[in-house]
Amino acid sequence: MSEPLLQAVNLQCERADRTLFRDLSLSILPGTLTRVEGPNGSGKTTLLRILAGLNDSYSGDLLWRGKSRHAYREEFLRNMLYLGHRPGIKPLLTPMENLRALMAGRRPLPDKVLWQALEGTGLGGFQNVPSRNLSAGQQRRVALARLLIADEPLWILDEVFTAIDRHGVAALERLLQERVESGGAIVVTTHHDLYLPSMHRITLGGGDDHGL
Repeated sequence: MSEPLLQAVNLQCERADRTLFRDLSLSILPGTLTRVEGPNGSGKTTLLRILAGLNDSYSGDLLWRGKSRHAYREEFLRNMLYLGHRPGIKPLLTPMENLRALMAGRRPLPDKVLWQALEGTGLGGFQNVPSRNLSAGQQRRVALARLLIADEPLWILDEVFTAIDRHGVAALERLLQERVESGGAIVVTTHHDLYLPSMHRITLGGGDDHGL
């Protein structure tokens, strides 16, 4: 069996004097997609942000390739891609400029490759338009173009299907399946009716805090 890329051991998180989850353990293996499910307020986004190293308000242990993630944080961040439920792009920059900025701290690529990624998400012809002038779906596609040139072994994706049309949904499903088949690991939350052959499910409990 493959060694887990990321392991969570006995995670517990509280918010506003309410326990979102406790004694939560999971292993993220290469070649798998893990879907985190649960009602609004159950802590799905909070869990993904903890796994991605963006939220330290938890107890328990996180291991990266069997080692303390805290001790190997820089290595973990180099090998993990996080996309939140918001596009995470700068509205004053064009899609091309945004993609350059997203890749600058990782793996600078020639503009030809970036343009091909934008074209692959349906943004051909929009690469030099300020992102604030794009629709919500087009802004989401700028962020999704990052996936087409990603080589990180672990993807953590929060509501990645938001604001894209059915053609974009189908293309994204194919991309996720291809990524898993090539040995990548994906953790995802989505309200979309997603099912992939290698998909695992983690279900969190209920709650009434819709701000997560």
